[in-house]
Amino acid sequence: MPIESAAGTRSASSLRGIVRRDGQASVRSFGALLLLAVMWGLSIPVTKLGLATMPPLTLTALRFAIALPLLFLFLVGKQRLPLRAFPRLAALGVLGIGVGQVTQTLGVAGVSASAGTIISATIPLFIVIFAALRLKQAVSGRQALGLLAAFVGIALVASGNGGEAAAASKTTLAGVALLLLSALTIAFYYVWSIELTNSYGTATVAAWSTLSGFVVLLPWAGWEIWRVPFHLTAEAVGAGAYLGVVVTAAGLFLWLHLLRIVPARTAASVQYLQPVVGISASSAMFGDKLGFLFVAGVILVLAGLALSMASRSKGADDLQTSPPSGQRPGKAHRS
Repeated sequence: MPIESAAGTRSASSLRGIVRRDGQASVRSFGALLLLAVMWGLSIPVTKLGLATMPPLTLTALRFAIALPLLFLFLVGKQRLPLRAFPRLAALGVLGIGVGQVTQTLGVAGVSASAGTIISATIPLFIVIFAALRLKQAVSGRQALGLLAAFVGIALVASGNGGEAAAASKTTLAGVALLLLSALTIAFYYVWSIELTNSYGTATVAAWSTLSGFVVLLPWAGWEIWRVPFHLTAEAVGAGAYLGVVVTAAGLFLWLHLLRIVPARTAASVQYLQPVVGISASSAMFGDKLGFLFVAGVILVLAGLALSMASRSKGADDLQTSPPSGQRPGKAHRS
């Protein structure tokens, strides 16, 4: 499939970087990287599955209600957070969960799972752009070209999944707009959180900001449960459990583990594998039809991502250890 060939060359080059200090290839590291790509790549299709029987705010609240206790397990034995850090963490939580994750779930409800996967894959591209702007650096011509290619690709993806598509596979303009807002918000969230994650570590920032966002989300989810009738199904509960346990908590643990055993640039190659996994799963689960316009759009988005990442500035390079597709924030704190 053309999707695989677009991501494959860059991924293969990065994957060759997975070596032990003694020079022998690490099969375990390679397997961990592929496992993480599958875990995170299934995020959008599983969200789409849960939304079939559970409304979006409720599903998002269920996800983080399950994830929170597991995230705080990461903090056992960690240094205590100073009080001065809490206001910024609370604001991060409102931005990342209350806006970023909520608009992602709302957006997925209005697009095909395949389209949702590829639009969400633009988060690393926006991280690079925001990082350059934050450091008052000019956006390079290659980065601007990557951004343009990604937006043209998104337009093609959106036009390639409408019309006569089935309801679950139809892509609407509102859904695309919400997912773009989500990608922009989550990217800004990463750039804004860099000082905190450098000081206190990814796990600490993830746990406390998630708690803050969850507290803000909870009343709205309660209102939705009161106003919107729905049946609690095994699919919806399973989707919430997968998103909370596998994507949010276990994904964070595996990401931090990878950052300790392979170079950060190699670990970040997972961002090229996730869309392949997500689109393949979407096609199998929902029968998404990958027409010519859709495939051309995917190639353009991945090309835009590759262009932006290849011309990374020093400040953007500091964000190399950010989870590539918006799963959790920031830079790993290495002890």
